[in-house]
Amino acid sequence: MSRRRKGRDVNGILVIDKPQGVTSNGILQQVKRLYGAAKAGHTGALDPLATGVLPLCFGEATKFSQTMLDSDKAYITTARLGIRTETGDSEGAVVEEKSVPHFSEEEVEAVLARFRGDIQQVPSMYSALKHQGKPLYEYAREGIEIERPARPVTIYELKLLAVREQELDLAVTCTKGTYIRSLVEDIGEVLGCGAHVSALRRTLASGYTLANAHDVKDLEAMRERGESLDGLLLPPETALTMFPEYRLSGVPLVSILNGQPVRIPGQAYDGFVRLYANESANESFVGLAEAFPEGEQTNLVPRRLVKSSGKR
Repeated sequence: MSRRRKGRDVNGILVIDKPQGVTSNGILQQVKRLYGAAKAGHTGALDPLATGVLPLCFGEATKFSQTMLDSDKAYITTARLGIRTETGDSEGAVVEEKSVPHFSEEEVEAVLARFRGDIQQVPSMYSALKHQGKPLYEYAREGIEIERPARPVTIYELKLLAVREQELDLAVTCTKGTYIRSLVEDIGEVLGCGAHVSALRRTLASGYTLANAHDVKDLEAMRERGESLDGLLLPPETALTMFPEYRLSGVPLVSILNGQPVRIPGQAYDGFVRLYANESANESFVGLAEAFPEGEQTNLVPRRLVKSSGKR
């Protein structure tokens, strides 16, 4: 006999403006309790030091968590010059201090230019990457250094916002897997004085910005007033707008809903596609399929279907 899940069925995405000093999982559990939700997950953790955009997935939306995790990200960060720390941020012990020469904007820009585009980055030992099933930060806390191969990442934008006596403010847009702490440390190394992250705010994740984000305190206040939080949830497909859409009806729709691939005319698609029903009584989001061009047709293979679309 299967165990009954605790909580109610809640489906959708809620974007939180994560406050400083708490873990992403702590925020997830807090919001999950506020909703009384049976199933929830986040789409990539922020360090306790960091603030900003943290999308939370509920119910059917969790099927797209990995796709959301793979999305590009954007941050605003402050680099504290002249001090290197164990962790690459202000929460770690200081390991080296150097005097900071006066840098002009032109000098800083010349260094930043080296980090734009496709680069190789060595992840921090204080990252959640796993080695033999164990997070690197656990090895680091035990004083064990693990060799980490450099990984390719892309820095789409690295903009200098401000130069102060011992600080730089930077705006970064990058691919998944980019470590801002490592980026700041590498910039500090090239500048010759070392650096660490003293502030970090994520401004974009999974296509959502701070304009979409809610404060947990506001959610708590709504619950105290007896107001429903469900109206704050965004449909799962709002996280998939980077993919083209295709509408199905009739036999092809029935086949997709039953997990069977279908062929459509032409070669307009290659890769993931958002599927929608295209019938008078049903124009709902069906799920995500993967498209494979084959000759004069394209094969649509269902990958993630939402329950609300139903089977026939």
